[in-house]
Amino acid sequence: MSTVYTPNRPSGSTAYYRPVNYVPPQPTVQRSANTVIDGYERWYTETVPNNRMTLSLRSGIKQEVNWALDRLCRLCHNEGFLLRSVPGLIDALFEWPEWYVTEGYKASGDAQLFSLPPDLAAKRRHALESLFVLRNTAMHEVNAQELLYHSHSMPLIYNALNNLNPDQDDHSEFLLNSVEFFHSLSAQYVLPPHLTRTLWNPIPPLCRIAASSYNRSLIISALTTLTIILSNPSNMSQLSPDSPSLVCAVRHLPLFIDKPLVDASLNYLYMHLSHPAMAKTFLLHPEMPSVVRLLVGLILSEQVEETVTLDVTGTVHTTPSVAVTVRAHELTKEELEGLLSQPEPQRCFEWMKAMFVAKTDGELTQVEFWNLYKDTFSPYVKEHPLLVASDVIKNVSVVFPSAQAMVLQGEVQKFIVRGVDRRKVSVVTERFKCLWNKSQCPAQPFSAPGDLFDHILNHIAEADSAEFPCLWSTCPQPPLPKAALRPHILTHISSPQPPVKHPSQSDTVTLPSADSPYPISDPTSRPAPPPRSTTITFRQPIVDPPSTSLTALLCIRILFRASFASSETAPRADADHFGFPGLVEGADDQELESQDEMPVDKEREGEMRGRKAFVAVRRLMEGVRIQDEALMGWVTEMVDAGIFGAH
Repeated sequence: MSTVYTPNRPSGSTAYYRPVNYVPPQPTVQRSANTVIDGYERWYTETVPNNRMTLSLRSGIKQEVNWALDRLCRLCHNEGFLLRSVPGLIDALFEWPEWYVTEGYKASGDAQLFSLPPDLAAKRRHALESLFVLRNTAMHEVNAQELLYHSHSMPLIYNALNNLNPDQDDHSEFLLNSVEFFHSLSAQYVLPPHLTRTLWNPIPPLCRIAASSYNRSLIISALTTLTIILSNPSNMSQLSPDSPSLVCAVRHLPLFIDKPLVDASLNYLYMHLSHPAMAKTFLLHPEMPSVVRLLVGLILSEQVEETVTLDVTGTVHTTPSVAVTVRAHELTKEELEGLLSQPEPQRCFEWMKAMFVAKTDGELTQVEFWNLYKDTFSPYVKEHPLLVASDVIKNVSVVFPSAQAMVLQGEVQKFIVRGVDRRKVSVVTERFKCLWNKSQCPAQPFSAPGDLFDHILNHIAEADSAEFPCLWSTCPQPPLPKAALRPHILTHISSPQPPVKHPSQSDTVTLPSADSPYPISDPTSRPAPPPRSTTITFRQPIVDPPSTSLTALLCIRILFRASFASSETAPRADADHFGFPGLVEGADDQELESQDEMPVDKEREGEMRGRKAFVAVRRLMEGVRIQDEALMGWVTEMVDAGIFGAH
């Protein structure tokens, strides 16, 4: 039996073999609280040297070994199962795996076309199951401590890593279990000082397996194990800028769809770049610009965003595009002809109904009332005599009962009619209104452009001189002969059909302010109004980025820090700058940097390549959005540095 190395164990101590209080839910009968049970028998887990479990493993009897390994495969999943509670169990579990990595793998490798002999197949199965038990039990901290300092653990791992072929199917399963077994022990594993790259160094074979294997699970396990081992500052001396595992990690970065593989590659890359000397050296790596672009692309591919629209439109003042005027109603030709055929006082009654409306606060002077009546019917006095003024005023109360004639007392007496008002008509600005004589023509609007043109020709014909200027509104046309003035008049007459508007065009005009006049004589001098609808649409993240994106951001940040190390743009770990996680500058780091110090010209070349890489991905990085303000500040700083670098 091999000697187990257990440091700091007091001699003669029995507490080291204290039974475990563990009662799983499988059994339905009462069991002793001092026994770990898998649902079958209890006596083979008793803490005695002649325990049947240990005796069966070492008996060499096939049925007994199968029985013991079957029970152990059940028990190893329980965190309450401690290897040290069964004396001699660890040594017995190492026997079959050690045989396989030293001798058994040779015979297994020869059988490529045919199945293994029964005896060899049984031994291989015993070796796999024993290693499976060791791998599972090592996942619990107490068992990992026990196995880490065992004299058989590291030789088994070394032999497995160096002797087994990762591309051979018969070896890949055993090798994967060996790497995962080492993974459980690697967190506290420290390589011996001044270790050379010999057989007893696990780093080179792990790098070779990760770089050359086609087994995805083996690649992930090897990269993860390397990451844990080399994360220990005591093992950083084994880092190499031309390591095959670094090539492997870079090669698998584009596989965004394979999250476990990308996560393992990112963690290894981050561990590698966390060493300042390795980060500077990586700037000279030919794949560095592609790696930076891939890392930014990974963050973008994992962004979960939503579109947000904000309406920032201010107060908008509008007015109808077609000017509307309100004027007093005038009798049309048809209405006047209808009134002239009626006798008085009926004609007066109907005239009042057409010209006035009842209005509580309306007010007209009696003189104005009488003058409107007189001016309307005076030309036709021969047919029907006019009523006297007093009768016209009295008739107001007949047509509008709420209205009455009254006298307002004051310094000057005022005779009014209260309770009525002129009928108002809202009309669109006349398109065919004559604006001759500088808009002073009293003619009513015409119904067609031809009638308006004939009317203007009459104005021209009435002129005495052979040449005179255009008198249309504010037209600046100098004097022209009558023959030339006629075609010029056509430029002032509107088209018979109004211009067709686009479906999106509004019927209102936006004004610069609430008191802006409209229309104005010179539309081109109108100040530009604010936009009617102003919305801001942008994308914002919904959730925090996953761990792979955060690791990618850390890698980008390290490369940025190394690229701008000699510039004020680079962050500094002082009271005025945000700290950088994962990098602690101390005496140990300075010693490591001094050991791998780069020539100044190479360091400058690396910084220039790094800055060019960040300039190239600046626009891509502008699309990165993170909820956390501190992390988003990193991105903004790197984008700004890319802008300055571009100039």
